[in-house]
Parts: sequence; structure tokens; C-alpha cells
Amino acid sequence: MTAEPNGAPLEEFLADPDHCTLDLATAVARCAKALGLRHAVVYLADLQQRHLVPLTEVAPSPPIDSSLAGWCYRTQSLRVEESDRDGVTAWFPLLDGAERLGVLTVHAWTLSAQALRRGRALAALLAIMVTSKRAYKDSFVRRTRTAQMHLPAEMLRAFLPPRTIGNRHVVSTAVLEPAYDIGGDAFDHSLTATSLHAAVLDAMGHNLLSGLTSAVALAACRNARRSDADLRALVDNVDDALSQWLPDQFCTGVLAQLDFCTGVLRWSNCGHPAPLLIRDQQLIADAMAREADPPMGLRSLLSTRDRRVHEMQLRPGDRVLLYTDGVIEARMTDGRLLGLERFAEYVIRASATGELAPETLRRLIHSLLDSQDSRLRDDATILMFEWQPDC
Repeated sequence: MTAEPNGAPLEEFLADPDHCTLDLATAVARCAKALGLRHAVVYLADLQQRHLVPLTEVAPSPPIDSSLAGWCYRTQSLRVEESDRDGVTAWFPLLDGAERLGVLTVHAWTLSAQALRRGRALAALLAIMVTSKRAYKDSFVRRTRTAQMHLPAEMLRAFLPPRTIGNRHVVSTAVLEPAYDIGGDAFDHSLTATSLHAAVLDAMGHNLLSGLTSAVALAACRNARRSDADLRALVDNVDDALSQWLPDQFCTGVLAQLDFCTGVLRWSNCGHPAPLLIRDQQLIADAMAREADPPMGLRSLLSTRDRRVHEMQLRPGDRVLLYTDGVIEARMTDGRLLGLERFAEYVIRASATGELAPETLRRLIHSLLDSQDSRLRDDATILMFEWQPDC
């Protein structure tokens, strides 16, 4: 990882406490120099994943769908090309675990194994730096937005987790539109040592109060989850929170827990569309269809009955989709509603080509937004997780 055998330049940079306060562009330049690389630029994906935006005004923003930089982002693979100047240009995916942040371009005089190792090392280091700084650096947010964010969306997005999380057993990825004007849709996912927790929520209405409802529901989910509550107790915690703080509000949702060593999936459906199961490139009709309980916040409708938790055994390679009704009610370019079958067919075709799960959802949501009637009738949220056991 260093330009000199004794490792001095990079070690000195990392050991210097002042580097923690550097703006990222300066840190990139210094790291590249320490690694003996000619030049490096960080590009971050914009909020809707259409363009890769350089952190500084040093270059244009290449489109993700039709550029070499975009190919690197879409496939999470290295791409190399001859530079228009002397030397070569290498594009490295910028990944924080399973989350796609953007790409790193490195210009070098020659393409050697050492230069590639150093480029990968720099990309890994910068991904950590971006993740650690973007939570409090508005400059990152400003660079990756292309429109004015409405207040309900601003509030709700502050509560959302990364779009993609995963490990060697499971990957979970989500998209949510309209990006700058969401009302009450939200998603959540997290990992423990043995389980994936996932949720999709849809609060009543499409205003600031709707966003607040989903925000309270997300906080109640996490509060119970972090206290090691089981799934039924987690849903009860959301019920209690909404009843206490927002007694006139409610939200539908599916909350799920997957043991990624055994493949046992447990879920609770609170007045929401049933999840879909895709197995062996086929939609398994009604595999997860169960009678739904009332929405969260309306527990009085349950009478004395407890909320129901359903259970099933997944198979390796299974994909489960949680979604809000705004997805299947969206219109495609031919004017027809997307619907459940076309929704599943799209995911099946993409998985058959080996497309990565985050890329499948990115392209799907864009196909809805780019239709002739590009206005979604409602918020549209999709969360998909795929089980690939390695226990």
C-alpha cells in the first residue's frame, strides 16, 4: 500500500492526526501521492443513481448507464482504458461493504500489478472516509442532489439506512422514489451475527405527518430490535409508540427476520401487500400470501388476538421482495400498470443474466420513472433480499 519499500509516506499520512480534518479532495491527493499514483478523483453516485458526480469541479459527471465509469459502478468491477494523456486510467468501484458509493478513477503512467493493488487499497480507504464524513458534511449531500428536497423527504431520509447491506450469506438492497418528494414510505434493514432484519413501511397520507409516522415506526423497530426483542414484540413496540405519540396515525408494513444460517424466514404482515418469493427463476405464486393483520397503530382492531408471525424455510438463491403498493400501481412505457406479474418478471430476467441485486432495483425504478407518465401515483419502495448460505 505504499510508494516506498519502507512504507513511510502513507504511514506518516495515516499517523498524522491532522489528516482527519482535511477535506476529502485534499486527502485523496495526498493519499495518491503517498501511494505513488499520478492522479486520483472520487465520483459519488447522485441520489437517484443516474450520474457519477466528482467531488470537485474537475470533470463532468458521467452517466451511470452509458459510460466506462458507470459500467464500473453497475458491475462493481475494475475497468481500465488508455488515457487521452500519457498513461492509463483505471476505474475502481467505491464500496463500503455491500453499499455502492461511487467510483474512484486513478491515472497512472503504467498499468502494473503494483499500481492496481495500490488503486484498490486507495478505493477501500476512501470508501471508509466517505462513509465516516458524509453523515455530517453537507458538501457531500449538495454534490449528490439534483433537485430541491421537500421537507417531509428531508426528515424521513435522515432515518433511512444505506441502500444496500450484506455479508457472505445474504444481501439486502432497497430503492425509494420519488427521491425528493417522498411522503410516508420507508424501509429498514440491519444485520446481527446470525440474522437479517428487514422492513418496508407505508404510512397513511403523503405529508410531513406521514413522514413523522414512518420515522416513529422506524425508531420503535430499532429500539425493540436492539433490545433483542422477538418479531412479535417488535411489532407490538411499533403499535405502542404510534398509539402513545401519534394516536390518529397508522402505517402498514411487513417486518421480517431471516436466520441466514438456517434459512428460516419469519415475518409479520400488518395490512400490507404480501411479499413475493422468487425461486429458481420463477415467481412462486402466493407463497407468502397470508391473511394480513390490521395496520400498526390500529391494534384495537385486533381485539384480544396477538399479532401473527408467519414462518417458512427458504432455499439457497431465493429472493424475497417487500414493496409498497405504489410500485405495482406505477405505469410502464406502454401505459399499463406494472402489476405483480410484470414486477416479478423483471426481477427474474435480471437475475437470470447474473445482474447484481442493487443494479436490478436501480434499473427497475428508473424504468418506472422514465415511462410516458413519469409521475408515480404514490411513493414506490422496493426492498429485496437474497439468501446465499455459506454456513
